[in-house]
Amino acid sequence: MTPLPIETRNHRVAILAPTGKDAALAAAVLAEASIPSIICADVVGVEQAMEEGLGLILIAEEAVTNPAFQALAATLARQPPWSDLPVLLLTRYGADSGTVAMALSALSNVTLLERPVRPATLISAVRAAQKARERQYQIKSYLSERERTEESLRVADRRKDEFLATLAHELRNPLAPIRNSLHILRLSTADNPAIKQICETLERQTGLLVRLVDDLLEVSRITQGKIELRMEPVELAAVIRQAVEISKPFIDSFGHSLAITIPSEPLIINGDALRLSQVFCNLLNNASKYMNPRGQIWITVRQEYQNLFVSVRDTGIGIAPDKLPGIFEMFTQIDRSTRQAQGGLGIGLTLVRALVEMHGGHVEARSRGLQQGSEFVVTIPLSKESIIAQRTDFPPSPAVLPHRRVLVVDDNRDGANTLGRLLRLLGAEVQVANDGPTALEMLKSYRPAVVLLDIGMPKMDGYEVAKRIRSQSEFADLVLIALTGWGQEQDRRRTTEAGFNYHLTKPADIRDIETLLSFDNA
Repeated sequence: MTPLPIETRNHRVAILAPTGKDAALAAAVLAEASIPSIICADVVGVEQAMEEGLGLILIAEEAVTNPAFQALAATLARQPPWSDLPVLLLTRYGADSGTVAMALSALSNVTLLERPVRPATLISAVRAAQKARERQYQIKSYLSERERTEESLRVADRRKDEFLATLAHELRNPLAPIRNSLHILRLSTADNPAIKQICETLERQTGLLVRLVDDLLEVSRITQGKIELRMEPVELAAVIRQAVEISKPFIDSFGHSLAITIPSEPLIINGDALRLSQVFCNLLNNASKYMNPRGQIWITVRQEYQNLFVSVRDTGIGIAPDKLPGIFEMFTQIDRSTRQAQGGLGIGLTLVRALVEMHGGHVEARSRGLQQGSEFVVTIPLSKESIIAQRTDFPPSPAVLPHRRVLVVDDNRDGANTLGRLLRLLGAEVQVANDGPTALEMLKSYRPAVVLLDIGMPKMDGYEVAKRIRSQSEFADLVLIALTGWGQEQDRRRTTEAGFNYHLTKPADIRDIETLLSFDNA
């Protein structure tokens, strides 16, 4: 027997009547109106028809008293969210019996037709139920298509994140030896002004590339309105210096003067150095844009108890009093009529406020009015719990490392060799291995105090090397530092689980490595 087309099955009427005569009569009336139907001998037949596709059910009141009717009611109650199969109940005259009441309580979408029913009335009721059922199938189709689209988007988003993470890792690998070589060149030619100037330029551009690589990893988070901070102990003066270095060309292009006042003692906060730098870059760029040429900008840092206050003040166009309350709201802009908008980081005052609040602080805008300058004050809590904040003997910069045995393990030979050479120039004793098995062999004879270990190596990756080291009690005090191109949150969790003490992403800032190697426990 040839199966019915899906559309026909989805519009047909399942007829359940206690006698074949009633069922046959109803089927004949429907056939004259070209309405497909199927006569079901019992509830099992109705349930099978539902699985194949059904427009509605036509039930005689006498069928409701059958014990199997409860099974049908239970099946109807288990319909998917999009489905509410219509039921037409043919009742005896009066339509107020206990049987009808039971059907009304057991079924959700039921219409009563009192017998005797005129053929035209039956056909009209069936067509109305078919139209309602057709809309349900449309909803099903829409939900299925949306589910397929959402799944495609999830797959595409996951592949994008994987691609960006892999791309960032591959870009970080060549950046590491480039940055190391720059440090070596600077240390080796410290008395050559021309080389020094070239090194400074190359370091700035390398830093820009590093930031761009980091931004690649955050594309998906930014588009979803999510920003994930990489919290670690950072020195506020270094953050401000980085922000000034980025904004200085923009400030100089307007002929502005910049005065910086920062206390001499280290001020350590727990935060994301890159995001904090973006905060102060944005404030500096805003000050530059909304000020006539040859203006003045002041950055002032002060400490009160457990809080640090960073003020960015200017002699610019100021802010009208009625604009101050909403200055940090989305789409709120200072009047740009006095100057064409200039390019910049573009993170906006709304993002500044969000980033500062994510660091446990707040930001406030102040101005005496138009043409009287502006001041933005960022308040951030001082860190007291980090290991760096507990130290009172910060190593000077540039630091000379204490005499420590360091093992550098990286399959990127250029990266490993340049880092080893740089650490030797800074006073450390260094050996280099280019794979995991070699590193494990060298541990027994070399006995290093610190291992700088890459993760993505052939033969044996860094996770496995770390686990094997931690399985040996004689290396319990060995400091393991992951130095890797993988820098997402799940990567940091994996290094911690594998037994690493610290996690640095390539190309690591030599100051971070100096600080870690200068700890007493290193």
